[in-house]
Amino acid sequence: MTVNLPWFIAGRYLFAKKSHNVINIISAISAIGMAIGTAALIIILSVYNGFDELVKSTLSNVEPDILVSPAKGKVFTPDESVLQSLRDDPSIKECYLVLQENVFVDYEEHQGIAKAKGVDENYENESPLAGHMTSGTFSLHKGDLPQVVVGAGLAYKMGMNPAFLSSAEIYFPRRDRNFSLANPAASIESVRARPSGIFTVNQQIDEELMILPLEKMRQLLGYEDEVSGIEIRLSDPSSPKALKKAIKSVSKIMGPDFKVLDRYRQNPSLYKMMRYEKAAIYLILIFIIIIIASNIFGSLTMLIIEKKEDIETFRSLGATDSMLRKTFTLEGWLISLLGLAAGLVAGIGFALLQQRFGFIKMPGNFLVSAYPVILQWGDVLVTVAGVAVIGYLIALIPVRRNISTSGNM
Repeated sequence: MTVNLPWFIAGRYLFAKKSHNVINIISAISAIGMAIGTAALIIILSVYNGFDELVKSTLSNVEPDILVSPAKGKVFTPDESVLQSLRDDPSIKECYLVLQENVFVDYEEHQGIAKAKGVDENYENESPLAGHMTSGTFSLHKGDLPQVVVGAGLAYKMGMNPAFLSSAEIYFPRRDRNFSLANPAASIESVRARPSGIFTVNQQIDEELMILPLEKMRQLLGYEDEVSGIEIRLSDPSSPKALKKAIKSVSKIMGPDFKVLDRYRQNPSLYKMMRYEKAAIYLILIFIIIIIASNIFGSLTMLIIEKKEDIETFRSLGATDSMLRKTFTLEGWLISLLGLAAGLVAGIGFALLQQRFGFIKMPGNFLVSAYPVILQWGDVLVTVAGVAVIGYLIALIPVRRNISTSGNM
């Protein structure tokens, strides 16, 4: 059986007792530091994945799986046969007609700008926002009277309360008339609707979104049958393959005059920011691991000095500088790999336990009771690669410098 001599010697040096106990201590500290850094990297990335998924799940209650919008202009008139084709698609669960615009709102001497979203009857009956109501109910009609549902931030700013009977006045400039300074009211269209419920999704949406009946939104904007988009929710939204297939099918049905956008393309800046944040977290933690790994530099330098006689003995037996450098590089790398292995066990174990049992609770009143954790094996692979490369490079630096000069000592 052949023995890889550099690996064999490096392994013996790693576990052999050093004559200077400080080398053992520094090596142990280095391995423990690498283990802590590796575990922290796994755990923090997993927690970020959990919050990332939490944000996406809350946004899914407002943003559809697929949004169809006109390639040119702001509105279009939907064709009934096209809508029926969409409803007949087995991958599509629901289709909603929506008309969206920024409007001016007046309520009990409070004024502000809101993003008004007119929705059809299907949306009212099947809205995923119904499960996010903090006050009142998700209802856009009370008999023949229109009602609105507003975000918690907007409701707080405007002083809205579903328990009150007051109605909100919603204004928008008339499209068929120029603005008149002599009679401004004649240039503005308005509708009235009473707040029936308050929802909360996230801060940005809560502060601007208002949902009202589609017919009232059309009346306000001066349209008859037009909509700004068709929101589509899939039967299996979690499957990337099903999403890709559905987008292809919807694009074929709608034709080249329409844009078919998945959730990422509907809000690209948000999802890009989330990816950049995760990359920034990884780089910051990797930098910390580089600082921790500098202990290996010191322990390996001291080990080379201690093993100076062994190095000369190996040279007299025919060992080359290349073999000696490889041996001590492997010695330093093994310290980081031991820390990496221990950190992986600790980090993965903690993430899986928190993911399964949620024993670390969130403080205060939050959407979830425990810190959300999602372990992704891609993060594990990136962590292994990053820590292993850092450990090897840190070990390589003192070896190349000291081994090349030790022959002249």
